[in-house]
Amino acid sequence: MKSSNPAFGNNVYDVQAQHIGYGQGMTIAGAVNKAGILILLVMLSAAWTWNQFFNSLSVTAAGEYPTNNMGGYIMIGAFGGFITAMITIFKKEWSPFTAPVYALLEGLFLGALSATFELRFPGIAIEAVAATFGTAFCLLLAYRSGLIRASEKFTLGIVAATGGIAIVYFLSMILGLFHIQIPGIFGSGPIGILFSVAVVIIAALNLILDFAFIEEGASRGAPKYMEWYGAFGLMVTLVWLYLEILRLLSKLRGDDRR
Repeated sequence: MKSSNPAFGNNVYDVQAQHIGYGQGMTIAGAVNKAGILILLVMLSAAWTWNQFFNSLSVTAAGEYPTNNMGGYIMIGAFGGFITAMITIFKKEWSPFTAPVYALLEGLFLGALSATFELRFPGIAIEAVAATFGTAFCLLLAYRSGLIRASEKFTLGIVAATGGIAIVYFLSMILGLFHIQIPGIFGSGPIGILFSVAVVIIAALNLILDFAFIEEGASRGAPKYMEWYGAFGLMVTLVWLYLEILRLLSKLRGDDRR
């Protein structure tokens, strides 16, 4: 089965044949437990950077904000997380070690970014967190109940839509180097909001593909370390979903930044 999540490529479970004893293979419960650990690590790391920001924040009598830059944490978390993710994807057997590192680095990134958004839009971070977990929970129920299935047509549609979004973001990044912006879609106008809504929906539906891949790995009797890898892949989608929800909420509150 295909997946638009880079962590779940077509050959993700094409591991070398080996004899796996009882209790040594991948299970759905094991992957869920590992995902819970990674979520906890993200939250702990994010809480640390969040506290670093607001504990050092003070407002002068003139109402001006002091120079408190979270850019360092954002850069370390974003680039460190990307490098760790690439290592995990190409060295799946290292995932019991690299997946927790990825979670901690993403926590630095998300905590710092969320704090900067929170300063501009009070309450936005908890709204984004609640929406992310609420969406994930509802989709999990829909998947387990059979209401939504990762059929071939569904999978191809989500993969194609995710690829299209990736192309738009890539072009935007390249054009940004030449100070050229794609009009409308990154603003807070109606077109920008509709674009963000569409991206949030696609990001959320990617969770269905992630659930299906974890279930497939368990049914194939993949090695035990694939529980960590499955949890890592799920975290990649959750991080993306949270970022897109945060972006959408900021647009709904009138953020016109690109």
